[in-house]
Order: sequence, then C-alpha cells, then structure tokens
Amino acid sequence: MHVIGTVGLPGSGKGEAATVAREDGIPVVTMGDVVRQETADRGLDPAKDHGTVAQALREENGPAAIAERSLPMIEDRLETHETVLVDGIRSDTEIDVFEERFGDAFTLVSIEAPFETRAERIDERGRDANEADGGEGLAARDERERGFGMDDAMDRADVVVENTDSLEAFHERIRAIVRNGTDGRKPAEADADS
Repeated sequence: MHVIGTVGLPGSGKGEAATVAREDGIPVVTMGDVVRQETADRGLDPAKDHGTVAQALREENGPAAIAERSLPMIEDRLETHETVLVDGIRSDTEIDVFEERFGDAFTLVSIEAPFETRAERIDERGRDANEADGGEGLAARDERERGFGMDDAMDRADVVVENTDSLEAFHERIRAIVRNGTDGRKPAEADADS
C-alpha cells in the first residue's frame, strides 16, 4: 500500500501530476472534487464559489474536514490498487490525518513553481473564473490557501518537485515518484547522504 499526497499552490502542477498517475493506472482522489461537490450541493457555482465553500467546510467541520471526507474514497481505491494519489492537500492538519491513517505508507510531494508561471498556467487552462468574471485572482487564492496552512504543509514534504522545466521533464519526475515511491526521507536528509 502506498498513498502519495500532493501539495502546492494553484497552478503549480498538481493536476498534471494526477494526470500522470491516471495514465499509469493509479487512481486519484482529488480533494478539490469534495469541495466542488459540496459547492454544487449548496446550489453555488463551483467556478466562482469554490474557495468560499472550502473555507466554510473547514469552519463548519474543523480544519481536517476535507481530508476526513476523502478517506473513504482513498480506502475504497486501495482495496483494488496498491497505490493511490491524493491530489490537493492544503494544510499540515490534513497531512496529520493521512499520516495517522496510513503511517509510513504515506508520502507527501510538494509541487512548486513561481507565481508568474502559475498565473500563465491558470489563464491557459481556463477552468476558473478570474477576477473580471467574479472569481478570485491568483494572489487572493494564494493568500487564502496559505491561510489554510499551505506553507507549513509544503515544508513537511518528503519530496519537492520544482515544476519549472518542460512538461515532459515534469511528467518523467512524477512518473518516477508514482512508480518507485521514495525512501520517505526529507530532501535535506537525502542530500546529506549524497
């Protein structure tokens, strides 16, 4: 059993990592889908109200609410697959939920890219409403997600992937992680042994 969680600011490449996992036959549980479903259940627009509902879920049910709602989906997929990728962890509280449930079988991957690169990617994918269309701008999204504890979560990563090279290079790096896993050491520990 291996559960790989991804963490990263909007536009960093978490969705691309999920695509690589799916292409390799690894099921993906997207934490954002939990929020999108709740947004739709509340009769709101997922393109515009995603952030508001994510915040509301955490306020109403505690900071681990979305991770806890994801656990049954992860466990269901682990019944038929050796590895599951969890897309979109936002806080160290959520990491605690997964580490408590899966122990050493949980690996956290931080996917990172500069603000300008992420902004271009978000514009290109056209999935989210921008500020002009009543949505949330990238700087505001970053601030909200950092408010959830994103920076602390990224600091706890077992593996850091800088997504600033070609898409092909990024896919190769993610493919190696989902196929081979990691030794579970923090990057600084691995570097010290090199």
